[in-house]
Amino acid sequence: MAYIKVDNSKVTKEVAEKLLKICPFNAFDYKNGTLSVNANCRICSVCVKRGPEGVCTLVEDEKKLIDKTKYQGILVYVEHHNNEAHPVSFELVGKALELAKVRKEPVYAIVIGHNVKHLAEEVLTYGVDKAFLYDDEAFLNFNVEIYTNVLEHFFKKYQNNIFLVGGTPLGRSFAPRVAARLRTGMTADCTALEVTKEGDLMQIRPAFGGNVMAKIETTNNRPQMATVRYKMFQKPPVVKPHGTLVVEDTKDIKKDSLIKLLEILNKPKAKDISESEILICVGRAFKKQADLELIEPLRKHLNADVACTRPLIENGWFDPRLQVGLSGRTVKPKLIINIGISGAVHYIEGMKESEVIITINNDPNSKLFDISHYSIIGDLYEILPRINSLLEAK
Repeated sequence: MAYIKVDNSKVTKEVAEKLLKICPFNAFDYKNGTLSVNANCRICSVCVKRGPEGVCTLVEDEKKLIDKTKYQGILVYVEHHNNEAHPVSFELVGKALELAKVRKEPVYAIVIGHNVKHLAEEVLTYGVDKAFLYDDEAFLNFNVEIYTNVLEHFFKKYQNNIFLVGGTPLGRSFAPRVAARLRTGMTADCTALEVTKEGDLMQIRPAFGGNVMAKIETTNNRPQMATVRYKMFQKPPVVKPHGTLVVEDTKDIKKDSLIKLLEILNKPKAKDISESEILICVGRAFKKQADLELIEPLRKHLNADVACTRPLIENGWFDPRLQVGLSGRTVKPKLIINIGISGAVHYIEGMKESEVIITINNDPNSKLFDISHYSIIGDLYEILPRINSLLEAK
């Protein structure tokens, strides 16, 4: 762990006053002629770079580098509900197979539950090299404590290099717990993944409110962990299984938990825009809620679902479940029509994999035009009535 060391033999009242002044975090205390660093220090090194020479020094503990050659395999957690695998698991398998080609690394899947052998057999049909099955009555319902014990058991035994989890409500609870237990890093809600020939995973996600794309590495810890949202990657084709099913012994896994399941309440089924084939998505350019009637003829003609961006959620015009983007739903329809949407990064990342993208916007510099297959530059209040007239003429 790094820290700032102060050489008090070089500290005078003037030196102390200068350091107290330049520190942005008020991290120095000066008492009885002694200058010390307090708990406010963020190790920003301003005192080292701009303070009097030789007074403050950045001390970094020498960290033993891991032998990366000891870690092999890309592991995918197969999430399941009601004896059915969540589709995001298969999308992650597809991405893992792609990453594995870079350095010819094996791809594994792990299934935890009770009477779920069929899920392990199913994931083999997507081309994984091994499907590991942890089947026990204690694993019947998801328990983050017990399931973390399973992953700890697996990693100690197999030392895999990369571990991918779906960015679902369950995955967002599970993955950080595993990362903390294994003392490794984890990047949430990645929009892209790359791997180097040395096996280092490049975890890419929007940062600073979606204004930049950050590329994150876990340089000296394994496994490298990332969560990825549903509909970000392509599901691989079904193939003739070539991998093997490995049934793991569960007797040595701790099954005690402080969490007690009292009741399971199933949410009522609602329309999920992630599954929509045709979407009309509207944005802040609509001046009032009544103006949304302008899209009705087009919606009826295409039998489309309607979604929106965050400003319209904040206006109270839509249910939050209808928001597209990284702070809403990730979608991949056959056709999406963007109307009056500015094109912020977090929105684009949530819909850029759509098969056909049509954009209507009065800003010729909108970033949505860069990814659109068809673009119309103009005011939606002029364009939509003309489209509706054409539809009425048919």
